[in-house]
Amino acid sequence: MANGWLIGVMVEVADEPTALRHFFAVGHEDRAKAEWRAVDTALTLGKVAVSPVARLEPVHAVSELTAKSVKSMALRDGEVRSLGWRWPRRWITLGAQGG
Repeated sequence: MANGWLIGVMVEVADEPTALRHFFAVGHEDRAKAEWRAVDTALTLGKVAVSPVARLEPVHAVSELTAKSVKSMALRDGEVRSLGWRWPRRWITLGAQGG
């Protein structure tokens, strides 16, 4: 069972021709709630895309976060942590190691 989720949100920002994927780590077990929490945070960055961009859904779960990764990265229950535009290698690697 997931202890959190890594969520990608396609955000339309000024001076960019297409929406960019922004990553969020969300400390919530429920995937749908984690996605909504990520969208709420993404709205502070710009407008969330309303249709797929480069075959990626506007909001999508990239991976589950295991108890080990949540603990290692000190992600609190219910916390939404903005990870930026670059691929979050450390979070993916930790999630792949298992709990």
